[in-house]
Amino acid sequence: MTSATATGAVWTFDAIGTAWAIETAEPLPEATRAAVADVVDGFDREWSRFRGDSLVSSLAEGRVASVDAPRDTDAMLALYDELDVATRGAVNPLVGDALARLGYDARLTLAPWGSPEPAPDWRAVVTWGSGILSLSRPATLDVGALGKGRLVDRVLEVVRSDVDGDVIVDGSGDLAVSGAPVRIGLEHPYDPTRAIGIVEVRDAALCASAITRRAWGDGLHHVLDARTGAPVQAYAATWAVADTAMRADALATALFFDGGPELAAAWNAPWVRMRTDGRVEWSPGFEGEIF
Repeated sequence: MTSATATGAVWTFDAIGTAWAIETAEPLPEATRAAVADVVDGFDREWSRFRGDSLVSSLAEGRVASVDAPRDTDAMLALYDELDVATRGAVNPLVGDALARLGYDARLTLAPWGSPEPAPDWRAVVTWGSGILSLSRPATLDVGALGKGRLVDRVLEVVRSDVDGDVIVDGSGDLAVSGAPVRIGLEHPYDPTRAIGIVEVRDAALCASAITRRAWGDGLHHVLDARTGAPVQAYAATWAVADTAMRADALATALFFDGGPELAAAWNAPWVRMRTDGRVEWSPGFEGEIF
């Protein structure tokens, strides 16, 4: 996605394996940058399946069965419950091992070592409450369906607490806007030099997902149907606008499946999605322009 904005300062950095940019009217103070870095590092140490020292890795490897629940546990897993119900099991936070079988593992080998397998019933494995997160057996939590959106919200919260005026937090496809409206191009999934449309976002978030962003091998990519463990085939890219980046990110995942549009309607969240054959669909409430 590309944006057009009147803000005057941009801080760029790399985190959680992708590029970030924070746009503000004035350069961010060093204390604010340090606070952002602490939030990002803390989230990564808790939820990254690509770090051997993370809480997620400790649970996946069976080194522990329970951990003190990270701050974001309730919000993210409660939203996963909604996604699971809406998509009839297609979205599942235990899809990590299915991704690893296809090569999207902690070492990013990008070499499949097994055929697709369904993710386990996560409600039978994962429990949380009273400050504890537990797994009944070793399994890999993967919060990729909404985790980056949640982190964008956390980063925006830090910046807004220290800075007045307009703010844009862009986590490479997950973008939150506070203040003046921003016109954002919807990048064509098969040609990053083109856009399929434009939408204006104000005091909201726009998140996108595409099967071409993390793709490898013969038709392999990161968007799996948890019921089969196989990559989705019908849709190439999705975009969703919501009140928070976590919700927009969640919808960008749900829209690859039946049930996604109904969930978006329940949240009054506009959306766009492109099929792999190039056809474009959008919600009745989408107020942007489709080319």
